[in-house]
Amino acid sequence: MASSNFVDYVKINCRSGKGGAGSAHFLRSRVDAKGGPDGGDGGRGGHVILRGNQQLWTLLHLKYTKHVKAESGGGGSGSLKTGATGKDVILEVPLGTVARFAETGEFQCEITEHGQTFTLVKGGRGGLGNDHFKSSTNRTPRYAQPGEPGLDEWHILELKLLADIGLVGFPNAGKSTLLSVISAAKPEIADYPFTTLTPNLGMVKYRDDRSFIVADIPGIIEGAHEGKGLGLRFLRHIERNSSLLFLVPADSKNIQKEYQILLSELGQFNPELLDKRRILAITKSDMLDDELVEEIRKELPEVPFVFISSVANKGLMKLKDLIWEQLNN
Repeated sequence: MASSNFVDYVKINCRSGKGGAGSAHFLRSRVDAKGGPDGGDGGRGGHVILRGNQQLWTLLHLKYTKHVKAESGGGGSGSLKTGATGKDVILEVPLGTVARFAETGEFQCEITEHGQTFTLVKGGRGGLGNDHFKSSTNRTPRYAQPGEPGLDEWHILELKLLADIGLVGFPNAGKSTLLSVISAAKPEIADYPFTTLTPNLGMVKYRDDRSFIVADIPGIIEGAHEGKGLGLRFLRHIERNSSLLFLVPADSKNIQKEYQILLSELGQFNPELLDKRRILAITKSDMLDDELVEEIRKELPEVPFVFISSVANKGLMKLKDLIWEQLNN
């Protein structure tokens, strides 16, 4: 997934169609010169609809679509004919897309299944024809309802990646390297902070043709919940992961403190993240001898852990076993 092509936030203006006007028509024929009211109803205005598409991974196709407008409904006519329904606008979105009102930030929906639909903006109702207003005291109503106007609203669409497990760690903790080794994903890897500027997804093959999806989230720093570093822009992707894999390098000055800082940032962003299952992986452990491993092991937090090295291919199968056990526990 090229970084320039990954878009996880768009703001669009949606206008639904106006409802068609009802007809104030009266029946006229050779045999009935003064027939009763037979005006048809107006057609419904077009909706703006979201629809989930599992083939999409980004909101790139909507990045330059600032305005969408549905068709207006057709007016009613004689012989009780209803006007045509305005054509809906259907916006295809990737699974994990969340819709909110732009002005208030109020949640509207989350698209999580292929083919799932949600009416983002409803079209105006068509007006009633004069046939609806006839009565014993008013046999010739000469009026009909106008159609309801369409709505004009701004909406925000945010993508939260759907993955089984999310990688959490400070910049240069080895997240991208791990993903590149255990999956076919090719994230950018370099020896400087914030190499990863966009989330990456990787499909990890497991035993007996089984698999799971891992998301590499751009590095978190202390204060990320306040917007520091890459901040809130990518923390929301972690919300959709079933489990979290914390990566702390073996050469860290204090592994437990680093783990607690990461945990604190997630909790301050969204306390519900603390309820997710967690695994701790000590990366770059090929530089450790058995004595150092035992010393570090004594200081680790009470959470399932494993020592790994992506470069030396050390402990990776044990890590996969641990992930699979937790995902299916």
